[in-house]
Amino acid sequence: MGAPDPRQPDPRRPDPRRPDPRRPDPRQPAPRQPARSRRAAERKGDVRERAILDTCEALLASKGYEAMTVGDVAQGAGITRGALYFYFGSKQEVVTALVARTVEHLWERSRATAQADEPRQAVAAAMRRTVELWNDHGLVMRTAIDLSLTVPEIGELWDRTADLFIAAITAVLERAGVQPGGRPDQASALARALCWMIERTFYHASQESREKLREASSTCEHIWLTTAGLPT
Repeated sequence: MGAPDPRQPDPRRPDPRRPDPRRPDPRQPAPRQPARSRRAAERKGDVRERAILDTCEALLASKGYEAMTVGDVAQGAGITRGALYFYFGSKQEVVTALVARTVEHLWERSRATAQADEPRQAVAAAMRRTVELWNDHGLVMRTAIDLSLTVPEIGELWDRTADLFIAAITAVLERAGVQPGGRPDQASALARALCWMIERTFYHASQESREKLREASSTCEHIWLTTAGLPT
């Protein structure tokens, strides 16, 4: 065997003119993160945010809004204060997000009521769903009402929710034969009064018991049906 010819490339050494497959080519774009990994990261963030909001709701029941702290929320969610601030900038932002999550359920129920065909069934379904929501999230609802005058974001959410409910009630009244319009005896004005009556009635009943909520529902349903000119 003779010495290697210096004019021929040594097969044991990489040819500098050819890209090394073990090294990334700087002329090519970096490989994208696998979609599954991105989705996993998003899911992890969703789970953590849900834990924060669930903890906030539990603390509203055990401590109340004023006594609850960011540290309490972080500890209950199993994260550090710094990690919590990655999602929310303050206790007020956490509560606002919790209210937003709750009113999404309200909006769904409002749309379902507006789409129902038979007015009596629509009224019964609306009151049944309202009882369910106040049973499950009454404390959040009361907190939203209490803070709606001092926290603009919560006030805006609550006003939008009321507007959707008023629109749904208006639709039911009009299907029952109440004249459309904004005069005191017409559907829009009557719907607005019914909406705020239901809110305050449930607000107070939810502080007492589930039985009081059911009684409040029966009373509000009776008034709604009477206003619509339907038999009770």
